[in-house]
Order: sequence, then structure tokens, then C-alpha cells
Amino acid sequence: MQISYHGHAVVQIKTKGKTILIDPFINGNKLTDLQVNDVKPDVILLTHGHNDHVGDTIEIAKATDALVVAPVELADYLSSQGIQTHGMNIGGSKAFDFGIVKYTKAFHSSSYTTENNETIYTGMPAGILITAEEKTVYHAGDTSLFGDMALIGQRHPIDIAFLPIGDNFTMGPDDAAFAVELLNPKLAVPIHFNTFPPIEQDPQTFKSLVKGHDVRIMEPGESLNL
Repeated sequence: MQISYHGHAVVQIKTKGKTILIDPFINGNKLTDLQVNDVKPDVILLTHGHNDHVGDTIEIAKATDALVVAPVELADYLSSQGIQTHGMNIGGSKAFDFGIVKYTKAFHSSSYTTENNETIYTGMPAGILITAEEKTVYHAGDTSLFGDMALIGQRHPIDIAFLPIGDNFTMGPDDAAFAVELLNPKLAVPIHFNTFPPIEQDPQTFKSLVKGHDVRIMEPGESLNL
């Protein structure tokens, strides 16, 4: 399994001959190394409806015929835009040809703003567990710290956890470091920082606060193998 980070909350996983793209916010993302026309995912996974996470999903899915997996209300809206979707909800899991996807709690909000400035309610925000090749990846989405992270880590031993550290809209470095203690992943990676002024953070601060766990600060375009 190859995993790469592409700025903000964009994560790509290649496994079993499939490419999975999480929260593909590319246009407007000053930190990403990706171009919309260059990405060819088989599946797009979305954590919630905010535009900096849905990003370029509609354009990419129409161009590649990628399946979009998302919280059910968001999936319903995207389906109305002419793309193939599969709706899920918190606590639910499903086996796909590349592995198992399970949606978890996230404490945040979720809505999508259309080009016409219409606000669409897109259901509950979520985190995502992806299990493939006997490895588990946790993408927390946008969230605050919450106690059930301990249960997530106990029920699903996590190999790598992508955690927001930007503060203001999500956990900051302090809370994200405590989240690492609760989740107990083998490796933690900070995301969702420095894209906009309100979420500017030094990821080294997060790394310095994490005790007893490995942290890797990934640059956009950097990859690792599990």
C-alpha cells in the first residue's frame, strides 16, 4: 500500500491496483502539488460537505467515472449532479474491491455551497477508516478532540492516522497530540494546516507535543509505503 499526502486534507492511497483519493480539494489549495486533470482515481472518499474537502470531486468524477463514497446526504446531492455515488453513515462499514471503508464520528459541521451561493445540508461530518492489505488508515476529517477516539483505536488498531492540527475550525496541536494518545496509531501525520490564515500552524509544535508515538510531517507530494 502506497500513501501520499497532497496538502490540506488531501490523501491518496494506492492498493490492490486501485487509487483512492480522499477529500480532493485541488483548485484553490495553495499547498497541493496536484492538478485536477492529472488525477485518475478509481474511488473518491469524502469526509464531509465543506468546499475545502469536496473540492473538485464533481469534475474529477465526471472525467474519470470514479465512484464517490460519502455521507449519505452528501452522496445524494452529488448523485443529483450526475456522478456515481455510494452513501454511508457513521458506524457503517462496507467491503469494496480495494478494502473495507468504515465511517466514524467527527465533531464538526457539514454543508456545501454551490456556484449559485446556495447552501446544501450534507449530513453529519465523519472520519474514515480504510482497511486493506491488513493495514488500517484513519483519516479523521475535520474534527475536535473527542473521547471516543479511544474506542476507535481499541476496535481498529491504526497503522497511520491523519489528524487535523489547524485549530480555529478543528483540533489544534495540543488537542491533536492528545488524540494521538487516545487513538494509539503506529504513525501520526498532521493535516489541515497552513492553507488559510486562520489555520496557520507549525507542525513541529504538534510533533514536539506527541510523546511515545511516531510522527511524520509529510510535504505535499510525499509518499510512504505501509
